[in-house]
Amino acid sequence: MSAEASTTPDTSSLGPRLDQEAIPYRGPPLPSVPDDVVIPGIFDIECDERLWIPQAPGVWFRPLLFSVSGGYFVNILRVRRSGILSRHRHAGAVHATVLKGRWHYLEHPWWATEGGYAYEPPGDIHTLEVPDDVKEMVTLFHVTGAYIYVDPDGVPVGVEDVFSKLDKARKHYEEVGLGADFADQFVR
Repeated sequence: MSAEASTTPDTSSLGPRLDQEAIPYRGPPLPSVPDDVVIPGIFDIECDERLWIPQAPGVWFRPLLFSVSGGYFVNILRVRRSGILSRHRHAGAVHATVLKGRWHYLEHPWWATEGGYAYEPPGDIHTLEVPDDVKEMVTLFHVTGAYIYVDPDGVPVGVEDVFSKLDKARKHYEEVGLGADFADQFVR
């Protein structure tokens, strides 16, 4: 037996199975399944400025998904100032992926740094700060439930959820000439 024959596995029995794997699904679509959302170039931070929705002075968000039926949203947060952004409690889980810069919570010892991931559990209360040496912080957030903004003693002072984010997006897109319905492409 040659050396090649001894190191090459016999795949003859896999032929038909592999061919079947390459065939797209032929059945009917499941009922009530919404369309996929595919957004190219999400890491292009310098994209069309009209896509960025003002949230506060020096703070914008770019929506990727508004799941009104699931009660969550996915967006990219861009911050071009340092200091405290907000103190809030999470009603649901939050996933964060830092694309640029760094940030932390005053209540925790860890830092969210470029290329890093953070999971924030429901019920966590914290105060987000961008340090003075960071000129721009960009983070992709998947937010389930709501942010409940609180005072230092935990008393609620405001709420932000998928519905308020969608409303803000529709108003912004109307103001910048894209039309309020521009936001509908992100709704599922």
